[in-house]
Order: sequence, then C-alpha cells, then structure tokens
Amino acid sequence: MTHLRKLMLEELQRLNYSEETIRSYIHGVEDFSRRFNCPPDRLGPWHIREYQAELFQKRKLSSGSVAVRLAALRFFYTKTLSRAWSVADTPYPKRNHRLPAILSQGEVAQLIDAACPPFHRTILMTLYATGARCAELTHLKVSDVDDQRMVIHIQGGKGRKDRDVMLSPMLLEELHAHCSACAENPACGSFTATIATAGICRSIRKRFGMRVTTLPRERASRKVSILTRFATVLLRTYSRLAPICAPFRSC
Repeated sequence: MTHLRKLMLEELQRLNYSEETIRSYIHGVEDFSRRFNCPPDRLGPWHIREYQAELFQKRKLSSGSVAVRLAALRFFYTKTLSRAWSVADTPYPKRNHRLPAILSQGEVAQLIDAACPPFHRTILMTLYATGARCAELTHLKVSDVDDQRMVIHIQGGKGRKDRDVMLSPMLLEELHAHCSACAENPACGSFTATIATAGICRSIRKRFGMRVTTLPRERASRKVSILTRFATVLLRTYSRLAPICAPFRSC
C-alpha cells in the first residue's frame, strides 16, 4: 500500500464513509494515476480535464460514473492533500434524466420465473417486493424478517439510514419455502446468516436479463434496478400487484 493510498483510506474511514464509497473512491484515484503513469499528487487540473474528457469520449462512461470519478478526485485533493479545488475548472457533468422502463405484470413474472437456480428467484422476488437496493439485500439477515408485524427491517441503507418495508404474504411464503429447502440441502443457498451475498447479486444483475428472450432486447438487458423502480414508482397505480408487493417507501 502506497503512502498516498494509506492517507486517503484513513481519511475516508475517519469520516465514516461506507465501504462501497471507499472502494469506488480508491479505485477512481488509482485509475487516474495509471492513466498518466504518475503519482496523483503530481497531477493537476489540466490532467483532470483531459481524464474527464477521455472517460466520456473513449471509455463511453455514463455521466453518473464520471461524476463518481470526479468526486473521488475532489476528495483526494481537498481532504487528503488539503489543496484547493475549482468547480469551475472541473465541473460535474450534466446528467440525463430518463423515465424508467415500465414492465407489465406479465413481463415481471417472466423475469422472476426465468431465474435459475431457485435461490436467484427468491432474491429477485425479494428485490421486487420490497424495493430494496442490491447493496441493502446483501446485508439483510433472516432475523430482519419480522413475520409477526409483516415487515422487513433494512438496516444501514442508503445514507446509513434504517427503515422498514412491508412484507407481503407471497414473499413470506417464498422465504419460508427456501429456508425449508436449505435445511434439507445446504448447497441450495444459505439463509443462516444473510439472505444474499454481493457476488450473487452481481451475478443476477449481469445475467437475469439474458434469460428472458421473449422480452424486447432493450428491456430484457436492463439491470435489476428496473424491478425495484417499477415496484416503487407504480405500486399505487397498479393496485392489482398488491398480492406480490405490499406498499413500501420509494427508493
């Protein structure tokens, strides 16, 4: 570990940043340094401008991804090196605001039924029915499922905030069925500690759309977030989905 990396890591931890933010910030500064083959403390605003343009033009990154890279560099120069940072010289890119792709009830059913093995199907149902983020799902424990109050406790969500989401009877039945299957065959997917791991969630995000060949390509290739977004935004309009997903807060 280099001296600069250690300083940045200590500063991120001292300010109590999340593990995901720490990982992305460290990666962003390392990528910036590798691009110019030079320690980042020897690089200046002109290098940052060139790097930002390259992220858009050559790497074709989204405005959100570029903004995260700039935030990492801003933290490194202002917090780690205690240097000035000019927003005018390195402005954050404008973001494109698009409406979410809306799936019908039948299309959502196709996505969930196409998941294999059954453990992945359970994860998709949990994401869709609760509106939880993938990162939140990876920290969800069996003890967070409160079948008496019919809620699921999400602890340490975005912004390190806790919240409760409603637990639908259909999802509860699915969770009970999977727990029973795990008791008989532990290889099917462990529910003893956490409901899902980060690796499983990443695998689903990459592969679940490819399994649904009957959907249009641009709709089937979207990430799992399309499920949570559809559920949270349109739940009140599509009340017929109530058996699948109960009311919860928007994410």
